[in-house]
Amino acid sequence: MNNINDWFKNRIAVLATMHQKEKAIAPVLESQLGVKIQVPENFNTDYFGTFTREIKRLGTQIEAARKKAEKVLEMSGETLAIASEGSFFPHPAFPFVSCDREIVLLLDKKHNIEIIGQEIANQTNHSHKTLKTFQEALEFADKIGFPEHGLVVMVSVNATEESQIFKGINSQERLREAVEKALAQSSDGKIHIETDMRAMYNPTRMKVIETATQNLIEKISQQCPECCCPGFDVVERQSGLPCGLCYAPTSLILLDIYRCQRCSFVQERRFPDGKQTADPSQCMYCNP
Repeated sequence: MNNINDWFKNRIAVLATMHQKEKAIAPVLESQLGVKIQVPENFNTDYFGTFTREIKRLGTQIEAARKKAEKVLEMSGETLAIASEGSFFPHPAFPFVSCDREIVLLLDKKHNIEIIGQEIANQTNHSHKTLKTFQEALEFADKIGFPEHGLVVMVSVNATEESQIFKGINSQERLREAVEKALAQSSDGKIHIETDMRAMYNPTRMKVIETATQNLIEKISQQCPECCCPGFDVVERQSGLPCGLCYAPTSLILLDIYRCQRCSFVQERRFPDGKQTADPSQCMYCNP
């Protein structure tokens, strides 16, 4: 099958979500792959972990997405699944700035392939605060794009009981009610507020999921030169790009190694960043 659409066209792709991610994912995959996205009823993705931490995520980000995909295939009896998983962490260079890493995973049991798209963005309103009053809650809400972006109020940052966590707050009335209830349960007069990072309450995150889905399409479009299998992707990056002055190897990338997950064909591609030598400032000998 030389044409990408021959692999997926007219197939049902079951999307493992309960948070309306089909709004970001379905238009891209249906138009680009010719699949029909189907969202199962009563599929509880909270089982695989929650942003509010009362349920710990099962494994790594990719492992959690894979478990969702496998479970939804088991439930539906289909052979093609899509699953998404997000993670928020401090920016490597700017620790006080949050980053959003979104992955969108395609699991195809018919052809026995798995392809992952991703996007890492610092466009996120991911934030939290400890507070004592409703006025402080309003001030926090104004900074994070409320009410278009939802909020979560908790009796404490480590709350695990459902009665101590108020999610999906998207109006001032609901915010006041949640703050008053949480303060009534608090033992020290302090409560915790944070952004609701579930996709349906966070349009900023939803856009990043859409971009990750576009990246998945790009990965799918990379076909193996030998067997035309989609998802011919980098499995290893090797450093050693030579210094432009002394030609000693540097820590910059010299080549990417691609491998087909279907026929195991391997291909090396040198100078993936478009540079054949490194600036001497990157050389440990020229710039010790």
